[in-house]
Amino acid sequence: MAAARWALALARGAAPVALGLLLWAAVAGGERDRLETLKALPEANREVLAQRRRHNELILAALREAAETDDNVALRRVPWRK
Repeated sequence: MAAARWALALARGAAPVALGLLLWAAVAGGERDRLETLKALPEANREVLAQRRRHNELILAALREAAETDDNVALRRVPWRK
């Protein structure tokens, strides 16, 4: 009787572990596909990355200028002049 209870407890403990391993295996396969997809995106192109870096530099320069001045930069006309 004790052996049967022990076997039942072992089976109940092993079931969630087995389910977790199956889910992990399923997600790991999808991760490989996701990495391959990311490598094929146009953002991996050097020209696009350079444009994005330049755009970010311009935004940071505008934010830096807005932080350093007491003027309301939201009311400026759109090509901003220094």
